[in-house]
Parts: sequence; C-alpha cells; structure tokens
Amino acid sequence: MDLQDLTLTTFGEALASSAATPGGGCAAALTGALAAGLAAMVARSTAASDRFADRADEMNTVAAEADGLRAELLGLVDADAGAFDQVMAAFRLPKETPEEQAARSEAIQSGYKAAVDPPLRVCTQSVRVLELAAQVAERGNPNAASDAGVAALLAAAALEGAAMNVEINLGSIKDESFRATAADAAQAAREQGQALRDKTLDAVRARIG
Repeated sequence: MDLQDLTLTTFGEALASSAATPGGGCAAALTGALAAGLAAMVARSTAASDRFADRADEMNTVAAEADGLRAELLGLVDADAGAFDQVMAAFRLPKETPEEQAARSEAIQSGYKAAVDPPLRVCTQSVRVLELAAQVAERGNPNAASDAGVAALLAAAALEGAAMNVEINLGSIKDESFRATAADAAQAAREQGQALRDKTLDAVRARIG
C-alpha cells in the first residue's frame, strides 16, 4: 500500500517505527502537501465570500494550482521512500568478487543519485507553495490570515527538511558535478523560500495584529 493512502494514525506509527522508511524526507513531503492544502482552503474560502467577489477568479486559480501541488507532494512521500529503499537494496548486493564489488558500488551511487531527486522536487514545489501562501496572505480573506501563516510555516519547514535530505544524500555521491548542481539548486530554493516565508508572515501579522 502506498504511504499516502495510510490513515494519519497508521502513517504516524510507521514514522515512529525503527524502519528506515518513512523517514524525514517523507515527512517533509507530507508537510509540504499540508501547506498546499491550507493555501487552497484560504483561497476557496475567499472565493466563496461575496465580500471578495472581485477576486474570486484569482482565488479559484490559486486553489486549483495548490490542489495540483498537494497531489504532487503527496506522491513525493512515496517517491522518497522508494528511492531510499533502492539505496538499501544496493547495499545488500553481493560483494564477493571484484566484478560484484564494482556492480554494487555503481548501484549504490545510482541509488543515492535517485534519492536526491524527490527531496529536491519537494524543495522546488515548496517554494511555489510559499508563493501561493504569500498571495493568499495578502489577497485572501483576513479572517483566514492565520491559516495562510501556517501554510507558509509548513511550506518553509518542508523546504528546509527536504534540503537537508538532499545534502545528506549528496555526501555519499562521488560525482562532483552532480553534487554541485544539486547543492546549488537546493540552496537557491532555500534562499528564495526564506524570503517568501518572511514576506508572508509580515503580511499575516499586519492583518491579524
């Protein structure tokens, strides 16, 4: 069964178990999905209000995009677990002969490279969720401003957690070019996300303070 199909209780139990997956990367992806859900909720509640009829189309567009991001981030929960399972499978390959050792080493490197992709995608998608959170914080129903703030906090946490998972996997990769490219992408997302988080929280505080 896919992790995203588990109940909250069952997923929480799996996360708390001694198993390697689900782990921090899965939790980061799920956190990003929750952030996208909140952004969609604020947008929909705004679009449904006669008070904000002038921005209903804008908010419906935001909600639709947030729905897509939520679905993708939920998919990355399972993608992250699957990628790490691939790494573990590579470590279990035989290593008795030089040929087996070489094949095992190559499989481990391929596995770690594959394991970088899901959290890196969580980083980039979380930036977009943060952009939507900023939009609904500034343009959405002020009665839901705190929800927009929570969306920003969750998306920022998802981004930072995913970036750390990128970094820990890169530490085992020998391909310097691959490492540099992925590290730069994660850092760029991190910097953009921090600015968006601060912008959104400033807007939220202005509306609730």
